[in-house]
Amino acid sequence: MGLPGVSEALNTPAGGPVEDWRAGGFGLYLHWPFCKAKCPYCDFNSHVAKTAVDHAAWASALRREMAAMRALTGARRLDTIFFGGGTPSLMAPSTVEALIRAADDLWGLAPGAEVTMEANPTSVEAANFAAYRTAGVNRVSVGVQALEDRDLAALGRTHSVAEALAAIEVARGAFDRVSFDLIYARQHQTPAAWAAELDRALALGPDHLSLYQLTIEPGTRFAELYDRGRLTVPPDTAAAEMYAATAEVTAAAGLPAYEVSNHARPGSESRHNLVYWRYGDYAGVGPGAHGRLTLEDGSRIATVTEADPGAWLTRTLRDGAALVERDAVPSPAQADEMMLMGLRLAEGIDPARYAALAGHPLPATQIEMLLAEGLMTRRGHRLAATPAGRPVLNAILRALLT
Repeated sequence: MGLPGVSEALNTPAGGPVEDWRAGGFGLYLHWPFCKAKCPYCDFNSHVAKTAVDHAAWASALRREMAAMRALTGARRLDTIFFGGGTPSLMAPSTVEALIRAADDLWGLAPGAEVTMEANPTSVEAANFAAYRTAGVNRVSVGVQALEDRDLAALGRTHSVAEALAAIEVARGAFDRVSFDLIYARQHQTPAAWAAELDRALALGPDHLSLYQLTIEPGTRFAELYDRGRLTVPPDTAAAEMYAATAEVTAAAGLPAYEVSNHARPGSESRHNLVYWRYGDYAGVGPGAHGRLTLEDGSRIATVTEADPGAWLTRTLRDGAALVERDAVPSPAQADEMMLMGLRLAEGIDPARYAALAGHPLPATQIEMLLAEGLMTRRGHRLAATPAGRPVLNAILRALLT
């Protein structure tokens, strides 16, 4: 069964004012840490379960930690929910439904609230898409990662290209909004090969694409292979060419980059991820989840939960939450964080918001220099990185924040 009263809210257009302190909105991130296999490039908090997962216990623990977050935030409207992982499409649909219901009971879902689930495109998981939609999910992000079977195997993925294409079609029949991910600058990949793959992806008619450059993350299997000389990736010049071509080709297809790695038709952007990039509030629930919350007294805190799934479950069922960090974020640090996130967006940042948080304006001389060099542009009252500036965001931030 669907959620009485909630399904209607999820399909109502968003509206109403957003409070200044959460100009980016308020989202809930729910972390499901389990995967069928650990991908060799992945440094997320994901684990292969050694025994059967007790879905009832996990649903209970996640609800308890959500209630603890509600005690911190007080009453407010919840704009987005994001089921991430791990592989949340391994969750039982009844667990997903129970968690959406609990979120609505605790905070109340905004009209038109976005509820996203990350999913792997195996046939087994795709078979549950309709049940997830009935449970209240209205957007899915499918982890395709590559449109070449050889590369999928190298990335440790458990699906084929045929399965991925079939899953995308099933998802379109179940959800109003569908996105899928691809990774480029993979082992042995050339700019020409990536351009051809990107053309195939765009031919599928997506409304949203997340296109990430492969990075070798410390502690991963890929890092071990790379350090031993057993894995090579395209040189920086080739990766930069792929990045530039990605922005150009997607924009021409009507999916401009609204964020460094995310491309969408206007109106199809990920509203949950915009909460992060616009420096809104978000509650992080589940093992290793991070959050940023404005308390009822106006102060802002950063939260982190216990990362180990077993320890998290035990502690949350016992204590109601498994916070390992609850740190105050002073206003100047908030200003820096806002810049770090907001300059990733094509819309950029509001300098007045920075000044209000930092207690001083951004340096006018540095801004004028970046404008003259073509690395930044003014969009009304906002400042944004240009396409030439996005690949060198760290340099822009150093110029503005030091």
